[in-house]
Amino acid sequence: MDKEKTLDFKSPSFFQRLKGMLGVDFYRLFHTPMFYIFLGIAAIIPALVSMGNTGETAGLFTNAWQIIASDSPLYVVNNIGQYANMNMVFIFGGIMISIFIGHDYKSGYVKQLFTTHAKKQDYMMSKTTVGAFSMICMCGTYLIGGVLSALFTGLPFTVNAGSLICALLGKLIMSLGWASLYTFINVIFRRKFGISIALCFVLGTGIPVIGAAALFGNSPVLNIFLYGSSVNACLSANFVTVIICLAVSTAWAVIYNLLGSWILSKRDVY
Repeated sequence: MDKEKTLDFKSPSFFQRLKGMLGVDFYRLFHTPMFYIFLGIAAIIPALVSMGNTGETAGLFTNAWQIIASDSPLYVVNNIGQYANMNMVFIFGGIMISIFIGHDYKSGYVKQLFTTHAKKQDYMMSKTTVGAFSMICMCGTYLIGGVLSALFTGLPFTVNAGSLICALLGKLIMSLGWASLYTFINVIFRRKFGISIALCFVLGTGIPVIGAAALFGNSPVLNIFLYGSSVNACLSANFVTVIICLAVSTAWAVIYNLLGSWILSKRDVY
């Protein structure tokens, strides 16, 4: 009998804890209007982008898939229109994660969560996973919106299918790295909602990497940056590109989840 009681009060395993937290976070995500609003925004962006392909700026896009990804990796500003592609999803994804985590602290959910049983690393992993899932969904609606916009404007769809698939896979994979970075930022500035939003926006636009490229030149070394790997997922991408994106995204996810968990364990989480 004593042995049975001991088993009954056994602490939940890591996977049980994470599964429970993911269940709560995904439930909140699917029942939050904000999620569907951002999906709609991602779908509308390509239409707004394609509007720049008329009038004096006609010829900005010569192919339908340029709305999805640039022809080649871009680390420095050549034509601002070349940056108007699926990478913009990562900017809005950061804003959504900021709002999602900000609500945790504003509502007191975090205090209740950490007072009961949740581990700090579980919180980081759950938020990173939900954030990555959200951005992948936004990439999906962006792709649909991009195809419809191209059909409406009459752009040709000729492309190297293999490179296009590699570019899309690369961008989807990078969602994990972006989500971990944004979660980390929001853990640091959990009491400064405005700062977290601003930082997510600045990093999402790639300004730091563009600045580094302007100073040191357009070099493959810039792939150590998250945004560098994102722009490398272009219409000239190949299998090596996908591997690079996977390696960078995974490394950033591990690093920022460990750092975020450490910060939460050392500081007042409320």
